[in-house]
Amino acid sequence: MSHNPPLKDWHGKTVWLVGASSGIGQATAHALHARGARVVVSARNAQALEDFVRGHAGALALPLDASDAAAVNMAAQTVLAQGPLDLLMYCAGYYRELRATEFDLAEMLKHQQVNYTGALYLLDAVLPALLQRGSGHISLVGSVAGYRGLPKSLAYGPTKAALINLAETLHVDLQPSGVGVSIVNPGFVETPLTAQNQFSMPALISPDKAATEILAGWARGEFEIHFPKRFTRWMKTLRVLPYALYFPAIRKFTGL
Repeated sequence: MSHNPPLKDWHGKTVWLVGASSGIGQATAHALHARGARVVVSARNAQALEDFVRGHAGALALPLDASDAAAVNMAAQTVLAQGPLDLLMYCAGYYRELRATEFDLAEMLKHQQVNYTGALYLLDAVLPALLQRGSGHISLVGSVAGYRGLPKSLAYGPTKAALINLAETLHVDLQPSGVGVSIVNPGFVETPLTAQNQFSMPALISPDKAATEILAGWARGEFEIHFPKRFTRWMKTLRVLPYALYFPAIRKFTGL
């Protein structure tokens, strides 16, 4: 059963990806452009966006800081003024390892601003237009790190858990209106964010492979798009373990 209207034909559709200067966002923007979509890309790195536009005819770059509400709203007005928005993807992300023994409030709040609050600014800016039209799709990029508490994920994990819960509630509320909602929960993808990890990352995949999985999930009308399955299914098993089994299992597997 499809949870959302399937998204298969991208020709002439307008898509806006926020956090598209590298990694999953950029790869997904490339894949959508190749399928005929009119792609709008946003991120803080204006040079990377300009490079993308040069290589993708018809694409539009709108540089912004997702944690700046005014900048997000201004960009949204520009996008919506050009016609209906068919897909909004929030893939802006910030990640630093953090453990509770080195609690850092500034890091906690920066993760919240970029990973979660930015998504709220976008929803505030575009949701009224999507509801008025009765169509369109909102896709948030979470992470399997949002399933349960993990070592070194004190700042990052809670923001992704918040996105997962937000997407679930959005879907419940918006499905009757015709607006689709999906949550993308990747495992390890080779991006600038994961490059800083000092540990072995199981089932590491490329951003291009991630983009392929995301477009396939949208085409099937899935609510949760998670990959690679050989890793995410294991994480889903951990998600349902009772705490008496979960905490010892995490300590054993991570050595922390």
